[in-house]
Amino acid sequence: MFNRSYQRRCACQEPAVDDGGNPIVNGDGTPKMRKLGADCPKLTQKGHGTWYFYFELEAGEGGKRQRVRRGGFATKDEAKVKAAEVYRDVIGGGDVLSNATVGEDLRAWLKRKRNLARTTRHGYEEHIALYLEPQLGHIKRRDLKLRHIEAMYDAIERENAERLIHHSKVVELEEAHDAAHTAWVRAAGKKEERRAARRAYRDANAALRESRKGKRKITSAATMHRINATLSSFLGSGIKRGEYSTNWAAFVELPAVKRPRALVWTPERVEEWERTGKKPSPVMVWTPEQAGEFLDFICDDRLCAMWHTFIFRGPRRGEMCALPWPEVSLSGSWFRISAQIVEIAYRQYDEAPKQDSVRTVTFDRQTRELLREWQATQTREREQWSGEKAWVETNRVWTHENGEPLHPDWISRRFTGSSACPGSPR
Repeated sequence: MFNRSYQRRCACQEPAVDDGGNPIVNGDGTPKMRKLGADCPKLTQKGHGTWYFYFELEAGEGGKRQRVRRGGFATKDEAKVKAAEVYRDVIGGGDVLSNATVGEDLRAWLKRKRNLARTTRHGYEEHIALYLEPQLGHIKRRDLKLRHIEAMYDAIERENAERLIHHSKVVELEEAHDAAHTAWVRAAGKKEERRAARRAYRDANAALRESRKGKRKITSAATMHRINATLSSFLGSGIKRGEYSTNWAAFVELPAVKRPRALVWTPERVEEWERTGKKPSPVMVWTPEQAGEFLDFICDDRLCAMWHTFIFRGPRRGEMCALPWPEVSLSGSWFRISAQIVEIAYRQYDEAPKQDSVRTVTFDRQTRELLREWQATQTREREQWSGEKAWVETNRVWTHENGEPLHPDWISRRFTGSSACPGSPR
């Protein structure tokens, strides 16, 4: 039965006395004070003090008494509403006695997640460090409600608005910088005119560098959904442990995620991209003719076989970086994807892919011949580096000239810098 009691108390103080009625003093000689609490005579005055409630729970371990107590309410009605809310949390299995904070629980939850993939753990750590702990970490476990989570996303959107203004200012300064540089290059005639143009360019360059300080990415709708997924996983685990009663993340309404629509590089879109430098969509698809143009362009590239395999077999870059020669069968025309390289802050880690990503990939005769040529090239490079230079033996298929494995980001940068087709600088 829900038996609760209500009481009005205040923070008024008076000098403390001992049993004999003598004043009690502190070590420095000042009188020791005690709070009057519910005994204050001013409580009969309207508006003096605040309301508290308490009710008993079932006895804890060893018959230990457990009492829920909350205070600081302006009216008795407010205390009644809060008492009913706390009791509902008790019925729902929530921990209403602990003084633990959400921040403490987040760190403990992540520590318990021992079987996470490295990239998943890194994502959780970022969400906790950048969003969840700064916005929710100070709230006590027992007090967390939907309004706190909604306030977090409101704060993210406000910060997005400030960052958008910052980004716009940087774009303006970039345009001014480019214009000043063009004016300096084209300055002719008197030397003083050229000096003035150069000073204007230096000022524009300094202003641009200053504006870029502290520039941070916009938190996209997709990122907010991932943050909410992290929070939902955390609260779901807390409910199982009896620490939380409700998964508030399930009730949050977030902006819809608009997936970019893939578009084909038509001649008209290529012409517009070359004129403005802007891609029609974040996801652009080559035509077969453009893929052939790219392969013709890189036919003399040292890693021609790798680019060919990417285009015709479609592995991920981390899978290609981790591919070892024992998992390649040139006689059977297949290779097996059973490992991948993941990149976190440019550091590489070997990691097993998800179970549904472990697969055998077959290839055609042309790919087999290119792989054989590449194997011969790698053998020659091993011999060339076996003298004074140190060959790094990794047994990986795709390596640098000295045998060092390729970094996934290096592959992306190499492609961007060498592509002769739409979507990358020439």
